[in-house]
Amino acid sequence: MPIATQIKPRLAAFAVIRAMFEEGRRLRERFGETGVYDFSLGNPDAPPPESFRRRLAELAAEPGLDHGYAPVAGLPEARAAVAERLGAEQGLPVPAETVVMTVGASGALNVLLRVLCDPGDELVVPAPYFVGYENYAFLAGARLVPAATDGRFHLDPAAIASALGPKTRAVLINSPNNPSGAVYGAAELAALGSVLEEASRRLGRRIYLLADEPYRAITYGAAPAPVFPAYAHSILVNSFSKDPGLAGERLGYLAVHPGAEDAAQIAEAAAAVNSMMVVHAPAFFQRAMARARGIGVDVAHYRKRRDLLCEVLASAGYAFVPPEGAFYVFPQAPMADDRRFAELLRAERILVSPGSAFGVPGHFRLSFAVPEATIRGAAEGLRRARAAALREAGRPGG
Repeated sequence: MPIATQIKPRLAAFAVIRAMFEEGRRLRERFGETGVYDFSLGNPDAPPPESFRRRLAELAAEPGLDHGYAPVAGLPEARAAVAERLGAEQGLPVPAETVVMTVGASGALNVLLRVLCDPGDELVVPAPYFVGYENYAFLAGARLVPAATDGRFHLDPAAIASALGPKTRAVLINSPNNPSGAVYGAAELAALGSVLEEASRRLGRRIYLLADEPYRAITYGAAPAPVFPAYAHSILVNSFSKDPGLAGERLGYLAVHPGAEDAAQIAEAAAAVNSMMVVHAPAFFQRAMARARGIGVDVAHYRKRRDLLCEVLASAGYAFVPPEGAFYVFPQAPMADDRRFAELLRAERILVSPGSAFGVPGHFRLSFAVPEATIRGAAEGLRRARAAALREAGRPGG
């Protein structure tokens, strides 16, 4: 078979995901769209604001609109708009020259790992973590090293310190977190910054902090603390996927802390790698976002669904930490084998993602970027699946 040996194991993982989608399709064909309760995908369902739709139409109608190639680092007006936004968010001036526009946040992370990592380098990631991170590390020739979090899925600086070693090139954090919904505060980021500063001195190599923040605007209380004040050698990654609800348009960016030792070189290298991979980010949407500053989805859309799903899970007897941000809940499975529990839920026509895919077995993820009817319709099935799992595990309550 003309497939690279190193890719074959990755194909096996994708086959599992594909099988899940196929099973969902078969269930929908049999029971109809409303008879299947699919919580498996984090596909934002809040529509973009109507004001943004109008601006898109106005931009598309402009005479002489340029559809040619754009600068590989991004259009100047888009980089300036992002830099202005980040300056207000992070509490320090961010030069446009340290911003690179990318094809989504995933594009930014893939660019950065290729810029920073040599083959064999290590990327430390608090668990649970987004399922794509291991693949991004693999493509860069790096190895993902998980670090434990605390009982509420917040950062454990001591666990991260223990995971750092002579091959560590970067630590990657995600706040609000997918899949747990944890939102990191200023104190834990400051503690992490101190750990990375000390480890960089001790190991004789600079460890970078990558902060992946595509859910930053979707929170249900305190906003994520700014990362730049916590550590000078940090790089922010974000997108316009979740806010303002444009996941399919694939526009994101990276921004290097202006105080980093190699800020200019990293930004320049990131632009070069960006050109090698995708040439540049979509120019039309760069123009649109530069003109549509400050827009975003109504967080109340997701808050209402979060509250409803938490109510349903609590009523069915599940143990979970209420999410502080993003649009996921990450309950504890009622049995040790989370993949088996996902099968029991599938028998109830409920589709979820097992926690082992996110580096924390014994849990499962539900996305509440779904209609309220889906959440309400799954209530009894969630209750029955839990009872079946307890019986199978020989535990009381089954």
